[in-house]
Amino acid sequence: MTTPHRRHLTAPVTDVRVVVPPPGVWQPDGVAVRAAFGRALYRVPARARGVLPAAVRDAIRRRSGPFAPWEAGFDTRPPSLHPGEGTGPPDFVGIGVQKAGTTWWFRLLVAHPEVYHRRELHKERHYFARYATEPFGPDDIGRYARWFPRTAGTITGEWTPDYLYQAWVPPLLATAAPRTRLLLMVRDPVERFLSGLAHDTAAPASHAGSLAAEAVDRGFYASSLRRWSARFDAQRMLVLQYERCVADPEGELERTYRFLGIDPAFRPASLRRPESPTKGTKPDLDRDTRRRLVELYADDVAELATLVPELDVSLWSNFGAPPRAGPG
Repeated sequence: MTTPHRRHLTAPVTDVRVVVPPPGVWQPDGVAVRAAFGRALYRVPARARGVLPAAVRDAIRRRSGPFAPWEAGFDTRPPSLHPGEGTGPPDFVGIGVQKAGTTWWFRLLVAHPEVYHRRELHKERHYFARYATEPFGPDDIGRYARWFPRTAGTITGEWTPDYLYQAWVPPLLATAAPRTRLLLMVRDPVERFLSGLAHDTAAPASHAGSLAAEAVDRGFYASSLRRWSARFDAQRMLVLQYERCVADPEGELERTYRFLGIDPAFRPASLRRPESPTKGTKPDLDRDTRRRLVELYADDVAELATLVPELDVSLWSNFGAPPRAGPG
């Protein structure tokens, strides 16, 4: 938001100019400011908030900057093309999982000279979220493709961690981008649960029971992966293991580049820079609670090891190994 511009000392209140960014475009530098503003609005006492109609409050929120892709008010119109850009379905789509280093890994992908990514576009499109309750047709397919500008000779894509467990997304993505390659990063489900719960409880107006249920559900990787395997051939999917990427980022990144068909010899300037660390306080689980979570996930972990033979379960601290520290 720009500062008020006054022509003279008696200028009316209406003489306030607000610069509104282009529709649908994410402005990364303003994330913290908008988040703080949104929390401040929420914390205003209910009586005071009631003075302003909801429509007015929403208008104020919109004026503070564009909504994030996962927010209900986000403008889904594709961005305008820059000179030399074309569009088409994404060459790759990351489908999961939350709090498993996906931001870190996406940064390493777009550091490659053969991968095109405009900085103002968030790595997460969340494009298919609304189609759980809305029709999906040819226009929606074309609109999705226009969200992926790229220059000649490059590839591009997105990484939306929610896609994995949103059951309606696999058939829609298979229709909109049938030749795309899928990336999935998994993490010890108990540790992912703790990070995910800390991440989600930072949001206001949350219901602890619902948040815990969703955080637990996100850790059943195998049951979600079955839906994707029914729509995409195994050759079009690469499952990465967060703990292995932390232990051997160079080797796993080379494997990722090779899977995407780009020069596997390229090395970014930094391989170990943390991205999007958990800001909330992780629950301190006692022995009994942790044991019950391990038992809850045990069958799914065993099935995942069958579906993904290269998975090294011994790297997961709650399934037989000490914890490993790393970015994410």
